[in-house]
Amino acid sequence: MIVFGLISLHELYAMYPQAHASRLAGFLGLIGLMVAADLGDRDHLVLALVLIVPLTFGLTLLQPRGGAPAVAVTLMGVLWIGVALAHAVLLRELPDGRDLVINVMVGTFVGDTGAYLGGRLFGRVPLAPSISPNKTVEGLAIGMVAAVAGVWFAGLYEDWLSGTDALLLGAAIAVAAPVGDLFESYLKRDAGTKDTGVVFGAHGGALDRLDAVFFSVVATYYVWSALS
Repeated sequence: MIVFGLISLHELYAMYPQAHASRLAGFLGLIGLMVAADLGDRDHLVLALVLIVPLTFGLTLLQPRGGAPAVAVTLMGVLWIGVALAHAVLLRELPDGRDLVINVMVGTFVGDTGAYLGGRLFGRVPLAPSISPNKTVEGLAIGMVAAVAGVWFAGLYEDWLSGTDALLLGAAIAVAAPVGDLFESYLKRDAGTKDTGVVFGAHGGALDRLDAVFFSVVATYYVWSALS
């Protein structure tokens, strides 16, 4: 997860070269959040997050160019990517956490596939034309149904997960994942970028594949914490 996080941060900072983000601060911040989540708990995660702010300030001062754009883009990457992956670690450490992480992946990617196919077959009404012209309301609806169904179906093989809880988790993923996808699309359109990288070949970069997961894993952690 650290490797994918560092790649994602690199892709984000490359999208905004004019901001001169502090890559070192972002990379150290992400690693710190991951270690805090792995060796501690949410309190340690919050402490690490608080310390990242002065760290970013100090390392930005050492750069030839910086200023508010550098601090803002650096911290955006840490908050968006680092905090999400740290929650994936926290989720993994819960009872049955590894299965929960798999459920997040299943719900997110099944929902994404459902949205793509549903949009291609039935899409008529644009969802957010100024952000992502190809996304449709019909595709969103079909993708959300597919996400819920995917998590519910996965729950059939997990005796610790009731059908009701599976539906609630699926609903959380179904709502959060499209928001994460739109968020990344918004940033790419603002930066004038089609794909964030080439890590996955024709499928784009790490951010292109994980943008929805960064939102859905956080939603899953808090929903499951409330249910359990």
